[in-house]
Amino acid sequence: MRARPRLYFIRHGETDWNAEGRLQGQHDIPINEKGRVQAGEAGRRLAALRPDLGALPWLVSPMGRTRETAELGRGAVGLDPAGYTVDERLKEISFGLWEGYTWKEVRKAEPAMARLREQDKWNFVPPDGESYGMLMERVRPWLDSLTEETVAVSHGGVARAVMRLVTGMSAAEAASADIWQGKVLVFEAGAYRWV
Repeated sequence: MRARPRLYFIRHGETDWNAEGRLQGQHDIPINEKGRVQAGEAGRRLAALRPDLGALPWLVSPMGRTRETAELGRGAVGLDPAGYTVDERLKEISFGLWEGYTWKEVRKAEPAMARLREQDKWNFVPPDGESYGMLMERVRPWLDSLTEETVAVSHGGVARAVMRLVTGMSAAEAASADIWQGKVLVFEAGAYRWV
Protein backbone atom coordinates (compact mmCIF):
# COMPACT_ATOMS: atom_id res chain seq x y z
CA MET A 1 0.00 0.00 0.00
CA ARG A 2 1.41 3.40 -0.97
CA ALA A 3 2.14 5.99 1.70
CA ARG A 4 -0.56 8.64 1.97
CA PRO A 5 0.43 12.29 1.55
CA ARG A 6 0.25 14.54 4.60
CA LEU A 7 -3.28 15.82 5.22
CA TYR A 8 -4.13 18.98 7.15
CA PHE A 9 -7.70 18.66 8.40
CA ILE A 10 -9.76 21.55 9.80
CA ARG A 11 -13.18 21.05 11.33
CA HIS A 12 -15.61 23.91 10.69
CA GLY A 13 -15.96 26.59 13.37
CA GLU A 14 -18.63 26.42 16.05
CA THR A 15 -22.30 26.86 15.18
CA ASP A 16 -25.16 27.68 17.53
CA TRP A 17 -26.27 24.05 17.21
CA ASN A 18 -22.79 22.90 18.30
CA ALA A 19 -23.04 25.17 21.32
CA GLU A 20 -26.48 23.74 22.15
CA GLY A 21 -25.36 20.13 21.63
CA ARG A 22 -27.74 19.59 18.69
CA LEU A 23 -27.13 17.00 15.99
CA GLN A 24 -26.41 18.96 12.82
CA GLY A 25 -25.52 16.32 10.32
CA GLN A 26 -26.43 17.64 6.90
CA HIS A 27 -28.51 20.59 8.12
CA ASP A 28 -26.72 23.70 6.88
CA ILE A 29 -26.28 25.68 10.09
CA PRO A 30 -23.95 28.73 9.82
CA ILE A 31 -20.98 29.27 12.08
CA ASN A 32 -21.44 31.75 14.92
CA GLU A 33 -19.13 34.51 16.14
CA LYS A 34 -17.00 32.07 18.15
CA GLY A 35 -16.81 29.88 15.05
CA ARG A 36 -15.57 32.80 12.96
CA VAL A 37 -12.78 33.42 15.50
CA GLN A 38 -11.93 29.69 15.44
CA ALA A 39 -11.74 29.72 11.64
CA GLY A 40 -9.15 32.49 11.68
CA GLU A 41 -7.22 30.71 14.43
CA ALA A 42 -7.13 27.47 12.43
CA GLY A 43 -5.82 29.37 9.40
CA ARG A 44 -3.04 30.92 11.48
CA ARG A 45 -2.09 27.58 13.05
CA LEU A 46 -1.92 26.04 9.60
CA ALA A 47 0.23 28.89 8.25
CA ALA A 48 2.66 28.37 11.15
CA LEU A 49 3.01 24.73 10.08
CA ARG A 50 3.20 25.37 6.37
CA PRO A 51 4.22 28.90 5.33
CA ASP A 52 3.68 28.16 1.61
CA LEU A 53 0.03 27.35 2.23
CA GLY A 54 -1.13 28.89 -1.01
CA ALA A 55 0.60 26.12 -2.94
CA LEU A 56 -1.60 23.42 -1.41
CA PRO A 57 -5.00 22.32 -2.71
CA TRP A 58 -7.86 23.10 -0.33
CA LEU A 59 -10.78 20.65 -0.56
CA VAL A 60 -13.92 21.69 1.29
CA SER A 61 -17.28 20.17 2.18
CA PRO A 62 -20.18 21.83 0.32
CA MET A 63 -21.85 22.89 3.59
CA GLY A 64 -21.98 26.63 4.28
CA ARG A 65 -20.28 26.24 7.66
CA THR A 66 -17.23 24.61 6.10
CA ARG A 67 -17.03 27.01 3.16
CA GLU A 68 -17.16 30.01 5.52
CA THR A 69 -14.51 28.42 7.76
CA ALA A 70 -12.23 27.89 4.74
CA GLU A 71 -12.78 31.44 3.50
CA LEU A 72 -12.08 33.02 6.90
CA GLY A 73 -9.09 30.75 7.52
CA ARG A 74 -7.57 31.57 4.14
CA GLY A 75 -8.33 35.28 4.52
CA ALA A 76 -6.67 35.35 7.95
CA VAL A 77 -3.34 34.42 6.36
CA GLY A 78 -3.60 36.58 3.25
CA LEU A 79 -4.83 33.97 0.78
CA ASP A 80 -7.69 34.45 -1.67
CA PRO A 81 -10.74 33.42 0.40
CA ALA A 82 -12.31 31.71 -2.63
CA GLY A 83 -9.23 29.64 -3.55
CA TYR A 84 -10.65 26.22 -2.70
CA THR A 85 -12.54 23.36 -4.36
CA VAL A 86 -15.79 21.89 -3.04
CA ASP A 87 -15.92 18.10 -2.75
CA GLU A 88 -19.31 16.47 -2.05
CA ARG A 89 -17.65 13.45 -0.44
CA LEU A 90 -16.57 15.64 2.49
CA LYS A 91 -20.18 16.33 3.55
CA GLU A 92 -21.01 15.49 7.17
CA ILE A 93 -22.62 12.25 8.30
CA SER A 94 -26.41 12.23 8.13
CA PHE A 95 -28.20 11.78 11.45
CA GLY A 96 -31.45 11.52 9.48
CA LEU A 97 -34.60 12.17 11.50
CA TRP A 98 -32.53 12.92 14.61
CA GLU A 99 -31.00 16.10 13.17
CA GLY A 100 -31.94 19.16 15.20
CA TYR A 101 -32.32 17.20 18.43
CA THR A 102 -29.91 17.01 21.37
CA TRP A 103 -28.79 13.55 22.54
CA LYS A 104 -30.86 14.11 25.69
CA GLU A 105 -33.95 14.66 23.52
CA VAL A 106 -33.15 11.57 21.41
CA ARG A 107 -32.73 9.42 24.55
CA LYS A 108 -36.10 10.65 25.86
CA ALA A 109 -37.99 10.22 22.57
CA GLU A 110 -36.38 6.94 21.44
CA PRO A 111 -34.73 5.26 24.45
CA ALA A 112 -34.42 1.81 22.87
CA MET A 113 -32.73 3.14 19.73
CA ALA A 114 -30.48 5.41 21.80
CA ARG A 115 -29.34 2.38 23.82
CA LEU A 116 -28.60 0.47 20.61
CA ARG A 117 -26.47 3.36 19.42
CA GLU A 118 -24.53 3.45 22.70
CA GLN A 119 -23.72 -0.25 22.25
CA ASP A 120 -22.16 0.30 18.81
CA LYS A 121 -21.81 3.97 17.86
CA TRP A 122 -19.79 3.17 14.75
CA ASN A 123 -22.28 0.89 13.04
CA PHE A 124 -25.59 2.24 14.30
CA VAL A 125 -27.78 3.79 11.57
CA PRO A 126 -30.17 6.51 12.82
CA PRO A 127 -33.64 6.57 11.22
CA ASP A 128 -33.14 7.77 7.60
CA GLY A 129 -29.47 8.49 8.39
CA GLU A 130 -26.10 6.81 7.96
CA SER A 131 -23.62 5.12 10.27
CA TYR A 132 -20.01 6.14 10.76
CA GLY A 133 -19.13 2.94 8.89
CA MET A 134 -21.20 4.06 5.91
CA LEU A 135 -19.60 7.51 6.08
CA MET A 136 -16.14 5.90 6.12
CA GLU A 137 -16.92 4.06 2.88
CA ARG A 138 -18.06 7.37 1.34
CA VAL A 139 -14.83 9.08 2.45
CA ARG A 140 -12.44 6.23 1.53
CA PRO A 141 -12.33 6.94 -2.27
CA TRP A 142 -11.73 10.63 -1.57
CA LEU A 143 -8.84 9.86 0.77
CA ASP A 144 -7.39 7.30 -1.65
CA SER A 145 -7.51 9.89 -4.45
CA LEU A 146 -5.14 12.31 -2.71
CA THR A 147 -1.74 12.45 -4.40
CA GLU A 148 -0.19 15.47 -2.69
CA GLU A 149 -0.28 17.32 0.62
CA THR A 150 -3.78 18.71 1.00
CA VAL A 151 -5.87 20.89 3.28
CA ALA A 152 -9.38 19.58 3.97
CA VAL A 153 -12.09 21.62 5.69
CA SER A 154 -14.87 19.34 6.78
CA HIS A 155 -16.74 17.93 9.80
CA GLY A 156 -16.32 15.91 12.97
CA GLY A 157 -17.78 12.73 11.51
CA VAL A 158 -15.50 12.91 8.49
CA ALA A 159 -12.51 13.42 10.80
CA ARG A 160 -13.45 10.23 12.66
CA ALA A 161 -13.66 8.30 9.38
CA VAL A 162 -10.24 9.59 8.30
CA MET A 163 -8.78 8.68 11.71
CA ARG A 164 -9.82 5.06 11.21
CA LEU A 165 -8.66 4.92 7.61
CA VAL A 166 -5.25 6.51 8.26
CA THR A 167 -4.33 5.15 11.68
CA GLY A 168 -6.32 1.92 11.92
CA MET A 169 -7.71 2.96 15.31
CA SER A 170 -10.68 0.97 16.58
CA ALA A 171 -14.25 1.91 15.74
CA ALA A 172 -14.99 2.60 19.41
CA GLU A 173 -11.99 4.94 19.74
CA ALA A 174 -12.82 6.82 16.55
CA ALA A 175 -16.51 7.18 17.46
CA SER A 176 -15.66 8.82 20.78
CA ALA A 177 -12.57 10.86 19.82
CA ASP A 178 -12.66 14.59 20.54
CA ILE A 179 -12.64 16.60 17.31
CA TRP A 180 -11.62 20.17 18.07
CA GLN A 181 -12.65 23.39 16.38
CA GLY A 182 -10.05 26.11 15.82
CA LYS A 183 -7.17 23.61 15.62
CA VAL A 184 -5.54 21.64 12.82
CA LEU A 185 -5.55 17.84 12.72
CA VAL A 186 -2.42 16.64 10.92
CA PHE A 187 -2.42 13.12 9.45
CA GLU A 188 1.01 11.83 8.51
CA ALA A 189 2.82 8.46 8.39
CA GLY A 190 -0.14 6.49 9.72
CA ALA A 191 -0.63 8.73 12.76
CA TYR A 192 -2.33 11.99 13.71
CA ARG A 193 -1.64 14.96 15.93
CA TRP A 194 -3.44 18.15 16.86
CA VAL A 195 -1.77 21.52 16.32
